[in-house]
Amino acid sequence: MPQPKLKLVVTGDDFGYCPKRNRGIVDCFQAGGISNVSLLVNASAAKDAAELAKRYRIPIGLHANLSEGEPLCQSLRHGSTLLNRGGFFHGKTGFRQALQRGQLSMTEVELELRAQVRLFGELMGHLPCHMDGHQHVHVLPKVREVFAQVLSDFGIPYTRVPVEPGLHTCPWLPLHLQDFYAQVEKDALESIPIFRRYRIRWPDVYLGLSTMGQNMSISNLKRALRHAMEAGPSSATSTSPTDQPVLTAELMVHPGYPSLPHEGGCGEGPDDFSQSSDRQHELTTLKDPSLLTFYTQERVQLCAFKDL
Repeated sequence: MPQPKLKLVVTGDDFGYCPKRNRGIVDCFQAGGISNVSLLVNASAAKDAAELAKRYRIPIGLHANLSEGEPLCQSLRHGSTLLNRGGFFHGKTGFRQALQRGQLSMTEVELELRAQVRLFGELMGHLPCHMDGHQHVHVLPKVREVFAQVLSDFGIPYTRVPVEPGLHTCPWLPLHLQDFYAQVEKDALESIPIFRRYRIRWPDVYLGLSTMGQNMSISNLKRALRHAMEAGPSSATSTSPTDQPVLTAELMVHPGYPSLPHEGGCGEGPDDFSQSSDRQHELTTLKDPSLLTFYTQERVQLCAFKDL
């Protein structure tokens, strides 16, 4: 068998969000569309997801969550800078706004991250091989230092650095998403020296921002993968040895079946994206035989973080 040109970790995020998401992710894994999952341990169907991962031997990491739902750390449930008046995390935008205003306690961030790692260990019987942040909170200023320390302390070797090559040449992305992704990229690039200092690793290339929801298509996925293979690792983002013969990449995806209106989520019910057809659209695309054939033709080997 010829050596692969690209080792690709296709990570299904938000495992545990609801039973419908869990079933879709398992179906996608069994069909060869994903090779790895990221677990939301504070989500309503996390225990079920952990059991499914064990049953089907799905490689699994932790999707650390500081922006949606309720905290796991008991001491934070009775008043915390991480929570709004309703007792829930501030949300994707609200978390960033509170952080910019200097209102978030990094001590509380650390307590919650450690609680989530510990629960992952209890559910799975082992610590995660990789850990990233739900809605990319792990690369935000101040949070990234705490995040790196927690990964180092638990010996979690891999994370995600969301800097996607060619993202600025995707005209189908609306302006508000282009602005958000530009900020995510800026935060991610600034997190790299910190992650390097703690000897945390990540794949050479990250993909997924340009192919979310209805933007996922066979042609867009092929474009992203070819762009990654042509660009190769940049000196700014790569942690691989310079003589490494095989390029490594992670593709972030969100397959599943649409959530039922009052079933799932992290304490406040499922969001609109979860209840939409976008999840099933991703699932159908990732399972498409022509995409799986493309992987074979281009010598793209799907794998897990532990295989990098």
